[in-house]
Amino acid sequence: MTAPRIFFYVQHLLGIGHIARASRIANALVKDGLEVTVVTGGLPVPGFPGEGVRTVELPPVVASNVGFSGLADADGQAAGEEFLSGRRDLLLQAFEETKPDVVIIEAFPFGRRQMRFELLPLLDAVERASPRPKLLSSVRDILQENRKPGRDEETVKLIKDHFDAVLVHGDPDFVRLEDTFPLTAAIADRLRYTGLVAPPSAPEPAETFDIIASAGGGAVGLELIRAARGAAALLPADISWLLITGPNLPAADFSALSEDAPANVRMVRFRKDFPSLLGGAKVSISQAGYNTVGDLLRTQCRPILIPFVAAGETEQTVRAERLQALGVAEILPEEGLTLDDLKAAVERALAAPLRPATSLDLDGAAKSASIIRSMIG
Repeated sequence: MTAPRIFFYVQHLLGIGHIARASRIANALVKDGLEVTVVTGGLPVPGFPGEGVRTVELPPVVASNVGFSGLADADGQAAGEEFLSGRRDLLLQAFEETKPDVVIIEAFPFGRRQMRFELLPLLDAVERASPRPKLLSSVRDILQENRKPGRDEETVKLIKDHFDAVLVHGDPDFVRLEDTFPLTAAIADRLRYTGLVAPPSAPEPAETFDIIASAGGGAVGLELIRAARGAAALLPADISWLLITGPNLPAADFSALSEDAPANVRMVRFRKDFPSLLGGAKVSISQAGYNTVGDLLRTQCRPILIPFVAAGETEQTVRAERLQALGVAEILPEEGLTLDDLKAAVERALAAPLRPATSLDLDGAAKSASIIRSMIG
């Protein structure tokens, strides 16, 4: 018997969080015996989507600004109509060739409105297909707030008209979709909570560091890494630091930060064994992105969270505040962050006891696979 086929669309525009979460789900689907095609639309990220997953790489687009209001190609040039039409045609061709039993679209229609030029035609193709595949939205638990008037109503209509289910990758005891999406009641019958898509428990680290500072994909983490480097110079030299800048930090910035770094500080762009390294660390300094927090919750590492707030972003602040209320993390502001503030926070974290294991549901990848399997029989 042929394995059920999954067609999974994911578009990362700035960081790597979306592709990382989608990859964990895709890998769980493969492990469950499903045939998975992941369609990616952003810049390539080493290690993702992962082994056993067929990948279709569309010509990449990125956010042309931090506010996500425009699209640019890999060279930073504004993505024109001919370029975008070509992407759309390649996406539809990949759908027709795959003949999937299930189509999963990451973030849309709750986000990624910039991609409607190709996603609305994909929805139409799904409706025309015979047999029609199941259509699912895959969305994180906390959405960006302060959306423009009419956006939520548009999202609800698209869900009701096209989607069979919405996979909400969160633990409802931690945060519920209605906390950041006011019209959730209108689509409550479609929601399936999966738990947080965290990594499996990591093996023992190959090496250990007292403090790990990380900037996710690195596109917007320069000041965080710069502050961590400065704080390291103010703290005792016998404290070991690993600074992970992210693969998207510009080369010139990486070189400038690496120059004359303190002897107890190592700087790298990316570590595939990041979850293991957190397990061996005493303190983590990071933004409050979905995947980084999932990695942290698998450990007893003490987090210092600096939520990303540029261009009115609210998602990371909501997540960080919930974790602080649970006694899991300390928050520092991104705006006006000083070396003295960070130094004092690190000293408090180092003096604190190990954090107890969390009771939150972290098995979201496997549960997503189980829900999808049950929907196709």
